[in-house]
Amino acid sequence: MSHAENPAGTRRDFLYYATAGAGAVATGAAVWPLVNQMNPSADTRALASIYVDVSGVQVGTQLTVKWRGKPVFIRRRSPDEIEAARAVAVTDLIDQHAENENKPDADAKDENRTMDAEGEWLVMIGVCTHLGCVPIGNGSGDFGGWFCPCHGSHYDTAGRIRKGPAPRNLEVPLTQFTDESKTTILLG
Repeated sequence: MSHAENPAGTRRDFLYYATAGAGAVATGAAVWPLVNQMNPSADTRALASIYVDVSGVQVGTQLTVKWRGKPVFIRRRSPDEIEAARAVAVTDLIDQHAENENKPDADAKDENRTMDAEGEWLVMIGVCTHLGCVPIGNGSGDFGGWFCPCHGSHYDTAGRIRKGPAPRNLEVPLTQFTDESKTTILLG
């Protein structure tokens, strides 16, 4: 009886399939540790998002926290700071993009950089977009916001680059309030 006459297959066919299956399982078992090592470690995943208590931040002051190895400026702006930021025309800005992960395609109007509609809360990565220095805050620089003394970049009260070599506004990370009373912020 030939192979064509035997629809159930031969012992040789079974051995081919069994060997191929065992080879696929062995290859998967050998490759999995290599693929798995590319996943972030547990301590990195734990830092992917953090909760920040902002209940003690007074109007006109700033809290700086470390997140993903970078400083994050959380500023509760005063009415004067909000007014100064909202008075600037987008066409007067070096970088006319919001650089806000919460609003990826928005322009750099102050309303597109803050967490709330009132403009009181501003959260930014505290790294100069020129060479990665950490700007000085609390009304520093020519525009009352932040100043990077290393190379002379001046940011306004909305964290937008106004003067100096920095090419982009300070980045706004993914953020949200976790409660109605605005006492806790979730970063990431």
